[in-house]
Amino acid sequence: MPGFSTLIIIALTTIILLLVMMMLRRQPAGDDTGLAELRGQLAQMAGQSGELQKVIASQMAESEGRLGTRLEQSLRDQNERTTKSLTGMAEKLAVITEANNHISQLSGQVTQLQNILSNKQARGSFGEVQLENLVKDALPDSAFSFQHTLTNGRRVDCFITMPNPPGSICIDSKFPLESFRALIEAADEAARVAARRSLEGDVKKHINDIAQKYIVPGETAESAILFLPSESVYAEINLQLPKLVEASRRAHVYMAGPDNLMLILHTVRAILRDAQMHEAAGLIQKEVDMMMQDVTRLDDRVSKLATHFQQAEKDISDIQTSTRKITSRGQKITQIEVAEDRAVSPVADAADPKPDLLS
Repeated sequence: MPGFSTLIIIALTTIILLLVMMMLRRQPAGDDTGLAELRGQLAQMAGQSGELQKVIASQMAESEGRLGTRLEQSLRDQNERTTKSLTGMAEKLAVITEANNHISQLSGQVTQLQNILSNKQARGSFGEVQLENLVKDALPDSAFSFQHTLTNGRRVDCFITMPNPPGSICIDSKFPLESFRALIEAADEAARVAARRSLEGDVKKHINDIAQKYIVPGETAESAILFLPSESVYAEINLQLPKLVEASRRAHVYMAGPDNLMLILHTVRAILRDAQMHEAAGLIQKEVDMMMQDVTRLDDRVSKLATHFQQAEKDISDIQTSTRKITSRGQKITQIEVAEDRAVSPVADAADPKPDLLS
């Protein structure tokens, strides 16, 4: 730093001048020798001051260089940190922007859902679609049909085919949203009591309709299911309206929210699997019985074949016995013929004269 070095030089010069003045005061007047010594000391001090200024200037230059390097490195590090911070902020802003877009989309979907739920027909379709998704996720395609028409002409949302007992089960979707919304938005206890009474009346009407329409003796099971596509509605009914729950059980119409319906469908799937296994076991038992009959027939035929083999073996043995007898008799006959030849030959020799060798 140039300003600091200048101050140091000025301070040294001032000190030197003060020393000179002090020495001049001590020297008597007319003493040339002392003045010469003083001049020599001043010259030496001036030389030392110049060298000191050079050293100080060199050190200050080195300090300025180191300080500049440190300042440059500090600025570079600060620039890097600033760049990283700005990059991180840009990424976070991008995430926030994307989240805002998702929130805007969700807001639009919520608005659409509110529009759907405000319309009874659209709300019914919403419940039916949710019911279809749950059933398709839990059961095979051959176990259910949607919008099934019963023999009484009634059309049920979902018809699950099951063996007897218990028989096929009907599931109908209902969504009493108006009375439930009035219950949620009630400002005081009187309004809540009135809304709860309205909710009880709506659900009870649905229970009676299902009991009359979708429980058909000989075609369906003795019970049906009322599907409530909202866990909040299902929880409110079970917690605050126990009498309604008892009435539904007496009518053999059992209420189920999405979670409970999924459990019921998994139980149905287990029953269907057990029925298939039982049917397969019956088929296997039938095939085993037929195979045992075939094995019995095979054993009889093997026994008959063994009897034939025994008879053939006996016949072969008899044939071999007859062959041995015939062979034995043939040998005896051959011996008899040889003996006869030997007995007849001397007579022949005596009767026939010897041939004339000269003739």
